[in-house]
Amino acid sequence: MKLHIKNGRMIDPANGIDKVQDLFIVDGKIASAGAAPAGFAADTTLDATGLVVAPGLVDLSARLREPGYEYKATLKSEMQAAMQGGVTTLICPPDTDPVLDEPGLVEMLKHRAGKLQQAHVHPLGALTMGLRGEALTEMAELTEAGCIGFSQAEVPMEDTNVLLRALQYAKTFGFTVWVRPQDAHIGRGGIAHSGPLASRLGLSGVPVMSETIALHTLFELVRATGARVHLCRMSSAAGLELVRAAKKEGLPVTCDVGAHHVHMTDADIGFFDSNARVTPPFRSQRDRDAIRAALFDGTLDAMCSDHTPVDDDEKLLPFGEASPGATGLELLLSLALKWADDYAASQHAAAGAATPLARALAKVTADAARVAGLAAGTLSPGADADVVLFDPQARWKVEAAALASQGKHTPFLGYELAGQVRATIVGGRIAFQR
Repeated sequence: MKLHIKNGRMIDPANGIDKVQDLFIVDGKIASAGAAPAGFAADTTLDATGLVVAPGLVDLSARLREPGYEYKATLKSEMQAAMQGGVTTLICPPDTDPVLDEPGLVEMLKHRAGKLQQAHVHPLGALTMGLRGEALTEMAELTEAGCIGFSQAEVPMEDTNVLLRALQYAKTFGFTVWVRPQDAHIGRGGIAHSGPLASRLGLSGVPVMSETIALHTLFELVRATGARVHLCRMSSAAGLELVRAAKKEGLPVTCDVGAHHVHMTDADIGFFDSNARVTPPFRSQRDRDAIRAALFDGTLDAMCSDHTPVDDDEKLLPFGEASPGATGLELLLSLALKWADDYAASQHAAAGAATPLARALAKVTADAARVAGLAAGTLSPGADADVVLFDPQARWKVEAAALASQGKHTPFLGYELAGQVRATIVGGRIAFQR
């Protein structure tokens, strides 16, 4: 199939492109931009006048809930949500039921996702069997089955010796270990950021030191092993300072942040709004401001949706009893655009700096793909034709009825956001069109 996308503003952060030009797709690959390939005759033409044409989004954390939690969401519902959000590449954590600790489970998930012919799904394998933190998984076999890295998901590693062995093994074979920095004991059972607000509300707290103590340990292990570590869902200013220092030292670490944490603070809990019950918890305004700045200066490599659909039975409960999590696939693009616009408005942009649009897209396309080690997030000739067309000015209201995800809970319900996806193209095929 030959597809011609004309008159759009093409933004490709990987190649530093931001200009109005046509894009040509042949047999599922990017053929060229600007001038048509010799002998090109389009089977389908999309007029992108007034729209941005960008690489499909790369999401570093999206729970698809299969296998085991189909009552919360299904592959079909979450893949449709990805298409509506312009997300064409998904990395999913291993905390399914059963846990992704055996090659057969990984192969089954990839097969079922592939049959839907929508977003590309790249699982993370469990770092330890059953995520119990005891015996290491067969990482080499899981990699052959399709895993791109290894993680404990939300389960902290209690035994530092096991984590050391995991990093040694990962270094030997060139694997990446994905870790959410959290101490196994400090803050255990906490449900809100430790601070004045949690005290007033009578909520058990998760102190920032839970993140920083874990980071100190991780960085010592990385120094000893040289293993590559990706830090998932950073949440605090103090933690980001440690990451900044580690990167300056030359340690092989990268990190991301959940899109909700770029905008929300612990004050958004309000009157015990269970939609704001997330992990890690929303922290102070100082932490939120540090996250925004760290995205801008590159300390934070990427922004992810941290998509975690939760059903009504587990969410419509008192704050302390509600399950943590929020839907995010369909909000990722809009929340990235909002960050870039808000931050640009509060700063004096340097001459020649990338536009807010290009900055925002980089964090959810090329930069995210680089972190994951994937050949995605680019419109380079020869690359897979994964493309999103969106109207950066169109505003939409976040309502449960507007979300394709089976999980309808997000702290942004009722908000009006800019950036509406008009079409999503996966492998040169129009998978969604509004």
